[in-house]
Amino acid sequence: MPTVLLVNGFRFYFYSNENNEPIHIHVEKAEGNAKFWLEPIKVEYSYGFSVKERKTIMAIIVEHKIDLINSWHEYFG
Repeated sequence: MPTVLLVNGFRFYFYSNENNEPIHIHVEKAEGNAKFWLEPIKVEYSYGFSVKERKTIMAIIVEHKIDLINSWHEYFG
């Protein structure tokens, strides 16, 4: 599970065996975890995050979208 980004305790990562899916990122912090599609950005699922936390995560993804996508392509080729 390569970690791509750490921001304010949120860990952004992907699983090494998920290259057959559209570009996405997993997020975890404490008891929360979520999966976000990156093109376009939208929530696939979210457990344990409040609405405020989901908005924060979304803002982080928007800010780092290019880096997250580049990391995906770098890793999966």
